[in-house]
Amino acid sequence: MEKFMYEKKCGWLTCDEKQKDNIFDLSQEYISFLNQVKTEREATKKIICELEQNNFRNINNISSLKAGDKIYFNNHDKSIFAAIIGDEDIKSGINVVGAHIDSPRLDLKPNPLYEDGKLALFKTHYYGGIKKYQWTTIPLSLHGVVIKPNGEKIEIAIGEEENDPVFTITDLLPHLAIEQVKKPLKEGINGESLNVLIGSIPKDEDKNAVKRKVMEILNQTYGIEEIDFGSSELELVPAFKARHLGFDRSMIAAYGHDDRVCAYALLKALTNINKPQKTVVGIFADKEEIGSVGNTSMQSDAFDYFINLILDKLNQNSISALSTIYYHSRMLSADVGAGVDPNYQSVSELHNSSFIGYGIELQKYTGSSGKSGASDANAEFMAYVRNIFEKNHVTYQMSELGKVDIGGGGTIAFILANKGMQVVDCGIPVISMHSPFEVISKYDLYQGYLAYKSFLETK
Repeated sequence: MEKFMYEKKCGWLTCDEKQKDNIFDLSQEYISFLNQVKTEREATKKIICELEQNNFRNINNISSLKAGDKIYFNNHDKSIFAAIIGDEDIKSGINVVGAHIDSPRLDLKPNPLYEDGKLALFKTHYYGGIKKYQWTTIPLSLHGVVIKPNGEKIEIAIGEEENDPVFTITDLLPHLAIEQVKKPLKEGINGESLNVLIGSIPKDEDKNAVKRKVMEILNQTYGIEEIDFGSSELELVPAFKARHLGFDRSMIAAYGHDDRVCAYALLKALTNINKPQKTVVGIFADKEEIGSVGNTSMQSDAFDYFINLILDKLNQNSISALSTIYYHSRMLSADVGAGVDPNYQSVSELHNSSFIGYGIELQKYTGSSGKSGASDANAEFMAYVRNIFEKNHVTYQMSELGKVDIGGGGTIAFILANKGMQVVDCGIPVISMHSPFEVISKYDLYQGYLAYKSFLETK
């Protein structure tokens, strides 16, 4: 009877030494990647560098396309689409894997710099779903760009090097926190309290002397004035380095696994495909964490524009071409899922949950409550994806985000499904998701790479 039963098994127990070597090699490369990309702009820059090293070219520099050509499209330095033209007619459909490269963080407000209590601080506005208390009393680094009215771009990254200063958000000492600790956890730290400590030396004895001293340093170092914050994108992120986790080094703890772990697995898959039969497309999207809104998100028309560019350069564009492609296309929405946390098992329905180290997860639907906001894949497509994974020895597990009515979430799946594609969520399980220090299994990262590569290469 056992062969008819479904039981999740730990992937590490099936690995031989060569497979373990492959897993640890990929994981070391991923750690290096994470330590170089703390923002969506930095991820875009690094991904383009990797693509170009593997013979991908900017589509805007190409007049025509043919089978085997590798191309990418840079969307305002914050998201990327990449493709390899297949042998088949593109109107027969494309194979797509889509991840996102933005992560929860703290953005500086347009007028961030102020002085209070004889200290200089930055005001912030949090981006994405965070637990605010997790962002206090940890080292923070500052990343981003300042754009001057004349078009000059100033890139800033402070807090990553050993001798760099870091920044932090202070918290109340327990001796005086009698009232604070009575509050619900959600209200212990509010959004307007996420103010970042940045300086303490006054320039002189006049008013706002500490603020003016900080501004003097910024002007001398970067040539910026206070008004320039209004045309900047500056983000505060954890200054932690990605680290091996556990005595057995089987896990990785880092900021930004959601969703750069899936994005990296996709990048490695794309750069290890040569001449596919179907045209394959990789999506590295922005703004997923705030609902996929804006011109670098998947709800913009930028992706349609990219596919239309491909059609133009294949000399195959027509009124119905875009809709025809989408209707015949298949996609994996590559976004992370919730791994079971032993400390918080009560939110998981264990028969339908993912465990780290047990492989990539397939989520037929996400959403909340009665599947609100979900893209619910049909049974035929689920069987199609299962067949690919089983033929290619990809370890996978079926799961949901958590118990019914306990919460919920979404991905970019519904956006592509609304265009007519067959789509299912397929990601790497994470513990401590959206925290400054998330956890994944190295085994699952490798299975993500195998899953995305085998799906893209399917005829």
